Amino acid sequence: MTRWALVGVGALLVLGIATVALARLSGRSGSRAAILVSVVTHWLGAWVLWSFAGGLLLRYGILGAYPGAFFGLLALAGAVWQYRAAVAGGRERGLVVFVGGQLLWLVVVLLQNGAFGGVW
Repeated sequence: MTRWALVGVGALLVLGIATVALARLSGRSGSRAAILVSVVTHWLGAWVLWSFAGGLLLRYGILGAYPGAFFGLLALAGAVWQYRAAVAGGRERGLVVFVGGQLLWLVVVLLQNGAFGGVW
């Protein structure tokens, strides 16, 4: 099951990269479809990296808990917000939303693990 999930995510990432590259080569990098594929690729890549890092940190005892299921909710909301920001204000605004979402997730993980005292 895990192998098929990883193959599926990898295929989606490769498809996203190829679609964005094709759109840029054809001169339509700002189209809604290219923006959508770019946003989905960003969040899937972030999910893979955060899951990998969280798993490693859990395995070696650096983190006590990693709430990976909550990242899916953040990614869904962040992707919708990033897409809308990118369509309305350009690619840079969308990237600001993406980076903000990653920083928010970092704060959630740190709070969950007591990095800021007993706040959580």
